[in-house]
Amino acid sequence: MNRLLLTVALLLGCCAWQGHAEEGNWPAFRGPAARGVALGSGLPDRWSATENVAWKTDIAGRGWSSPVVWGNKIFLTTCESTGEIEEAKKGLYFGGDRTEPSEAIHRWKVLCLDLESGSIRWEKTLHEGKPSQPIHVKGSYAAETPVVDGDRLWCLFGNVGLFCLDHDGNEQWRREIPPRAMRNGWGTSASPALHDGRIYLVHDTQEASEIVAVDAATGAEIWKTDRDEKSNWATPLVWVTPQRTEIVTAGTGKVRSYDTDGKLLWSLQGMSSITIATPYEHDGLLCVSSGYVMDRSKPLYAIRPGASGDISLVPGETSNASIAWSQPSAAPYNPSTLAVDGRVYVLHDRGFLAAYAGSDGRELYSPQRIPEGRAFTASPWAADGKVFCLNEDGVTFVFQEGDSFQPLHANSLAEDDMCMATPALVGDRLLIRTAERLYCLRRAD
Repeated sequence: MNRLLLTVALLLGCCAWQGHAEEGNWPAFRGPAARGVALGSGLPDRWSATENVAWKTDIAGRGWSSPVVWGNKIFLTTCESTGEIEEAKKGLYFGGDRTEPSEAIHRWKVLCLDLESGSIRWEKTLHEGKPSQPIHVKGSYAAETPVVDGDRLWCLFGNVGLFCLDHDGNEQWRREIPPRAMRNGWGTSASPALHDGRIYLVHDTQEASEIVAVDAATGAEIWKTDRDEKSNWATPLVWVTPQRTEIVTAGTGKVRSYDTDGKLLWSLQGMSSITIATPYEHDGLLCVSSGYVMDRSKPLYAIRPGASGDISLVPGETSNASIAWSQPSAAPYNPSTLAVDGRVYVLHDRGFLAAYAGSDGRELYSPQRIPEGRAFTASPWAADGKVFCLNEDGVTFVFQEGDSFQPLHANSLAEDDMCMATPALVGDRLLIRTAERLYCLRRAD
């Protein structure tokens, strides 16, 4: 296929993917292409615990995975304990390491809710037993966001397994995952990626690390590539460019990109010592970030397609043939960055918002304090010319898109709600998961 035909095919595929989203689907973490941007219009920008609430449904157990949606069905994972669960601490909490897993029996579950009413259509326990590994006090055993298409749902639980179900909750297959220790016993959270009939999984642990491609229909392993990495929490991105399709994996040691046969295409050194944020593409550039709060180096990179080999910057460089631009100390810790309409927005965990030009990385405005913002873990999203930042207290701060810092207003949920999950944007509905419940927010007018 020549380059012109390939480009046309990719554009048609992208349009088809966007069409699915506009029809009311939100199939993965941060939606289509992992960007966190609403493709339609009409999402609410004002709400409270009662205002513009279409419904809210209590969810048992604890889970920080995001909801995914196909048609009129919402899919959500959770993990229930038969014993006491230690209360999660809000804020950038040090001291949350736990050396031993809980002795209580846990149930790893998936729920299907009705998008219109919030009623639970069905729920299914996929695994029951004692956890094999501990988690951070702020973590959960249901941290990975599922992926869904028109036929099937895939739910990943780290150190337990990958499960495939149909939309009615009937299990199609399961693939067990051997338990492996994570850094400081913090638990896992890298979600699966779905593309062209394959599920891509990244297992970066203290014991052994790998990227695996499995057949989405059967669960059979297609290939596996070992990785010289320790614990990471970043979800991989399937990046489709005019040149090729590649699987981008952000890691502490290196950012690595593989072809669809598991062979290394390129790598990049220079991340911070903990990597969580998910890569994504914006205006033809790949955005990758890593910003552990205790490190001086918190890089944000914009990478051109078609790279090969080692593309690492040498000291003093901020760009090269493969890296369009970089900001060496701009990246946040937990949230992924957000790019929309030519700007890259950076939400810092401790309550600052900054913006950079997507084309060349120049600073549009430096990190600005969000009044009473406090702690942020969920990734920001964009809709109808506005940027939304949800903090752990359940307060969403709304900003006008633009080259200057323009706070508009704030929306609060119930006082007992804690928020760490990134919301889903479905047509004119916003789905926010809290520690206790799932909200569906929609304009009443």
